[in-house]
This record gives sequence, C-alpha cells and structure tokens, in this order.
Amino acid sequence: MHQSRGIAEEEIISKCKTGSLKYQEMLYKHFYGYAMGISLRYSLNRDDALEVVNDGFIKIFNAINQFDSSKSFKAWLRTIMVNTAIDRRRKDLKFQLNIELDEAMPLSHAAKAIDDLNVQDILKLMKELPAIQLTIFNLYEIDGYNHDEIAGLLSIPPSSSRVYLSRAKERLRNMLKAEAQNNGRTTG
Repeated sequence: MHQSRGIAEEEIISKCKTGSLKYQEMLYKHFYGYAMGISLRYSLNRDDALEVVNDGFIKIFNAINQFDSSKSFKAWLRTIMVNTAIDRRRKDLKFQLNIELDEAMPLSHAAKAIDDLNVQDILKLMKELPAIQLTIFNLYEIDGYNHDEIAGLLSIPPSSSRVYLSRAKERLRNMLKAEAQNNGRTTG
C-alpha cells in the first residue's frame, strides 16, 4: 500500500514550482482521477481522455509559476483540463460544424429542457451524441459556461452554441424514448 505522509497540497504545489519531478509526480497522482473525469466527458474514448490528461498536466507544470496560490488550485486545474480537451478537438469540431449545419433541422423542433432524464441516463447516452453536441452540452450543462463563453472557446457564434445545445437535448430525449420502447417500457 503506497501512501504519502500527509503532505499538504500547498507544499506539493510549492515544490512543483521549483521544478521537482518527485512533487510533479505526486501532484499528477493526486489529481489524476479528477482530471480524467473531466477529460472523459470531452473525449470519445479512454485513450483520447488520457492524452488530454497528460497534455493538460504538461501545461500545468509549464505554467505552475503563474498559479495564484490565493485561489483554488482545483478550479485552475479544471479550467486547464477543459481548455486542453477543447483545443484537442477544435479542429475536428470545426469540420463537423460545417457538415452538421447542412443537415440542420429548424430550431423550433428543439423542445423544452430534458426534465425527465436522470444523471445516469444522460451519461450513458451522452457518448452517442455527435462531438460538437457533446462538447457544448458538457460546457453548458455540466461545467456551467454560458453561450458567449462557449462561442469564444469554440470560435463559433453564440447562436450556434444554443442550436447545438438544443439539438443535443432533443437527441438525448429521442434516444431515451427509443431505448424505453426497445425495452417495452415507457419513460416517466
């Protein structure tokens, strides 16, 4: 059983700022699960998520001297991981934006919010969403970004962010309804 002797997070961060590989490894291990959880929401598979985590930690170690220790390190790490995942997929998302907009359904078909879905249903079905819808759903519904912030991150208009979020919710509703019908059950 491997256990550190209760070293404070602040001390680990401080030692990382000096370039200590030992403490960088400790920081990586300490926040790996948290970072992986974030990355998995934005990645299509575990291998991609692992690459996002590793790229994110490289960015963290390169920029750790810029971290303001009066603020939450976990929030800073989260921002870097989300941005790393977005950066990794941005090129693919731009391509998908062009393809998907050609197949666009009118916005009026995107109905009310998905009140009837529980968290497990959403997480199970989210991986079936197109990449752009999955990314925007994660940013808006899970990570709390607004449409203007999402537009800035993805280099799209805020209105496109709204459209893709509506489509993601509509697709999730349709997938849940289809799954319930396939199982001979009704939703609700």
